[in-house]
Amino acid sequence: MNTAKQLVCLAIAFGSVMVVPTVSAQTVLKFSHTDQQQGARQAGAQIFAKKVAEYTNNRYKVNVFCCGQLGNDPKNIEQLVSGGIDFTVSATGSYAPHVDSLNLTMLPFMFDSYEQGWKFYDESKWLKAQFDKAPAKGFRFLATWEAGFRSMTTKEPLNSPADAKGKKLRTFPNEMMRWLLEDLGFGVQIMPLPEVYLAIQQGAVAGQENPIDTIYSNKFYEVAPNVTLTRHVYSPIPMAISEKTWAKLSPEDRTAITRAAQEAATWNRNEVKASEEKQLAEMAAKGAKINNPNAQPFRDAVKPTYEKAKAKWGADVDAILADAEAVRKALPAKQ
Repeated sequence: MNTAKQLVCLAIAFGSVMVVPTVSAQTVLKFSHTDQQQGARQAGAQIFAKKVAEYTNNRYKVNVFCCGQLGNDPKNIEQLVSGGIDFTVSATGSYAPHVDSLNLTMLPFMFDSYEQGWKFYDESKWLKAQFDKAPAKGFRFLATWEAGFRSMTTKEPLNSPADAKGKKLRTFPNEMMRWLLEDLGFGVQIMPLPEVYLAIQQGAVAGQENPIDTIYSNKFYEVAPNVTLTRHVYSPIPMAISEKTWAKLSPEDRTAITRAAQEAATWNRNEVKASEEKQLAEMAAKGAKINNPNAQPFRDAVKPTYEKAKAKWGADVDAILADAEAVRKALPAKQ
């Protein structure tokens, strides 16, 4: 006879009333993303999980699945909508199939510094209006985490758009990114992030584009050693929760989980920015060739990208560019 049953029997024998304590069930939530274990995304997810447990008195436990274990970025967002997972974090443009206007966050060369990007994501009225469309699509944004500015790693040197001609570059599924890369002269290949290293190694693509933290954590510089700091798109990674999960939370738990997401975002932003130079130096020490090219030829080459965006999204282009211009004026880039 176990201890609990013995206590109940003793209580009955002595004619007393006894309350046997019960243990509250812990709710387990799934957080899926595609970055590697050594990336800032994974570290941020672990911090978030720890804070959720703390702020909800361990009533919620967040299990983190990295490296695309549960799916690539589009699949993760689809699972948010269906309720198959509870959280993900991905490039803003990855959410564009559900909120089409978010394609515009991938317009090239809008920002020159992390501080400009942070101010835009925190204060842009246009962006807030786009994020507010997400709950009707099955998910909602809790905080904007960081990945950084996107750059390119290629097998051959990339000094100007002329070097892109005839080469195939991997990217993620986003209409604006496809336009941008095609205007630079690349052929575009879409594939899940976990498949990219082998694809470059085997020659299926000539390289890929991603933020430095992602390039570093996935070791793309090993197979595409020319790291060209084009910084063509500022690409943070908003964190989202399934609307099905959100609906089940009490007001107090919503506040606790949002707080955890935002605090993890602050850590993530600072970590990615602070680590960039160190990561570049380490890649260079391992044989990567770091190239900081003249940006003007790249900027000139993507002018048609803006024309295509204006033709499709009209007034939304004017609105996002106005907010971006206000940010640049408030925080001019250091020369």
